[in-house]
Amino acid sequence: MPEGFEFYPAPAKLNLMLHITGRRADGYHLLQTVFQLLDFGDEIGFRLRDDGQIRRVSESTNVAEQDDLVIKAANGLQAVAGEAVCGVDIHVRKKLPMGGGVGGGSSDAATTLVVLNDLWKLGLSQDQLSEIGVALGADVPVFVQGQSAWAEGVGEKLQPLALPGKWYVVINPGCHVSTAEIFSDSDLTRSTPLTTIADFLAHGGRNDCESVVAKKYPEIAEAIDWLKDFSPAMLTGTGACVFARFDTEAEAGDVLRQMPEKYSGFIAKGVNKSPLLDKVTS
Repeated sequence: MPEGFEFYPAPAKLNLMLHITGRRADGYHLLQTVFQLLDFGDEIGFRLRDDGQIRRVSESTNVAEQDDLVIKAANGLQAVAGEAVCGVDIHVRKKLPMGGGVGGGSSDAATTLVVLNDLWKLGLSQDQLSEIGVALGADVPVFVQGQSAWAEGVGEKLQPLALPGKWYVVINPGCHVSTAEIFSDSDLTRSTPLTTIADFLAHGGRNDCESVVAKKYPEIAEAIDWLKDFSPAMLTGTGACVFARFDTEAEAGDVLRQMPEKYSGFIAKGVNKSPLLDKVTS
């Protein structure tokens, strides 16, 4: 373990539903989605500095430091807080696939905002942190708020949602999906009628991006078909990860053990409260 760091969870999420309901004049898509937080994710370590510098000291990554959402989050928070704030070294332990649709980068950024707000003793509210976070990505606020949620608008209008604590098998087919490419595709459905939380809880929902993604990425379609042999399976976000729900850890673990070697994956339990909040407030 790197010396002097304290590590905090950056949990994954799944989109249990993703309905595209329209498009704004500025091109952003309107949606309804359900964010299910998981008890599995990355870990972010922090070690305070007294010279005002913000440094990434993790092992090498494919993301340049200036493009890393963790560094952007820390810089954004420092800019809001002012020059009196001390610096920090940040160490990221990646467990979640990049570009997998499970919120890895957004969750890492949110953990950075929440933890540094605490360590730097800034006293910013969750809403203030969410305002900083949404500039980094539409999914950042749900991780800042730290609760599974129903979301509308472009994903920024959040309502906490109590979901059953099911177990999930998450499969990564090993490809990278361009979110921009999927949302600009002419075949994407953009007129799904508005639904309600009650209807979702009673009947579930679909992912409007799935048919477009499956057509462009046959390896994702194949992974969905494989997982469907065990339980209804679907895409999370724009992918590339796919998932299925199970009642017990044993059932989920049995499916994961049968996963073809060409895939990677994990099992996790759905949680309604982020483990990050327990860590920060303990």
